[in-house]
Amino acid sequence: MRKFTMLLIVMLACLVLTVPAFAQGAEPAHAASGPNWVAITSGFAMALAVALAALGQSRVAASACEGLARNPAARPGIQLALILGLAFIESLVLFTLVIIFVKVA
Repeated sequence: MRKFTMLLIVMLACLVLTVPAFAQGAEPAHAASGPNWVAITSGFAMALAVALAALGQSRVAASACEGLARNPAARPGIQLALILGLAFIESLVLFTLVIIFVKVA
């Protein structure tokens, strides 16, 4: 319970400290200077999504191979689950890419 309370206090402190950042006035569009942080962070987001998807796909493939080695008669069910799982994992990466295109453009 003590750890939860400390976590709650730290999260509350972080939220309180972010308020001044949102209180700043908006810059005019022609006066924008500095790096485009949305593009930079979206690159990191895409890299993270692809890395975790690759890890997930490798685990799915390894589990499918292990399942086939243990029970070769279950091949159709395992193959269906493998292809469906890989498609879902890859779709999450594509959704991340679409969100990045919408945010940056």
